[in-house]
Amino acid sequence: MMNKLDLNLLKVLEVLLEERNVTAAASRLNLTQSAVSKHLARLREMFSDALFERMAQGLKPTPRALELAPQLRHIIQQLEQLTRPAAFEPSLSQRQFHIHMLDTAYSLTFPFFMRHLLAQAPNVRLKTQSWNNKSLDKLLKCEIDMGIACREWDKRSPIHMKHIPPELNHVELMREHSLCLVREDHPALSGQWDLDTFLRYRHIHVSFGGVAHWLLDDVLKANNLHRDIAIDMPDFHSGMSLCEQSDLILCAPSRFVEKLAESFKLKVLEIPVKFEAGAYVLLWHKHFEQDSGHRWLRELIINGVDGQN
Repeated sequence: MMNKLDLNLLKVLEVLLEERNVTAAASRLNLTQSAVSKHLARLREMFSDALFERMAQGLKPTPRALELAPQLRHIIQQLEQLTRPAAFEPSLSQRQFHIHMLDTAYSLTFPFFMRHLLAQAPNVRLKTQSWNNKSLDKLLKCEIDMGIACREWDKRSPIHMKHIPPELNHVELMREHSLCLVREDHPALSGQWDLDTFLRYRHIHVSFGGVAHWLLDDVLKANNLHRDIAIDMPDFHSGMSLCEQSDLILCAPSRFVEKLAESFKLKVLEIPVKFEAGAYVLLWHKHFEQDSGHRWLRELIINGVDGQN
């Protein structure tokens, strides 16, 4: 293998695994489709495997290609560390950073640092993806640069801050508590708003960030109580639209919802259950701690968000 190994081809394989499309990969690599196809032919010879099957919707990785993916990312990172200048020059860099983050975190972070990033580093690229149940593992394997996830301060939570793996460093970006939304003329508003009322009506549940249930439900369960979930949805915007048109109750993160609430005819109420506020947390592997470019981006995010708190 070593006498056939061409390290320059590994980046081509990495991009093909990410894009799963020759045209998209060629665009990212600033190559022609013909050149990428030729590189793929060499990669197939190098690894003695087809690596990809052509499908109507693009390229389907073979089991061997999927097996190579996590190792590939680590190898490329090591090579980039060796060849990267000790001093990071944002204005000259063409580096790409991979970030997984909660959908609710985009509007709370990007508006406050992206303008500075574009001004300082016009050729740096951010590749983002929604935080999911594989994101933590990708952080631990250094397959992504950083993540923005939710962690809890309530001791009853399985995702308490103290459970962050020791391989990861982290910074708390902002505290977050949840609240209730009901339509403006909801019948619950005509009486006393308490736990009995809260549980009397059916609920909209939004699953996000790879978390199937909320701390709220863990606390209720500990007291032999539960919410009656009528529908499970993937995003809060859709949940708020349904909440506006029904008697369903929606629980949601306050910072995110407050930015959208004006677009809907909804009333905001406190959740009649006591638990500690959670936090949005920036996470990264200790492998990147001394990486000057990585540190530049971390500080840009942290300072940008801190300026809004």
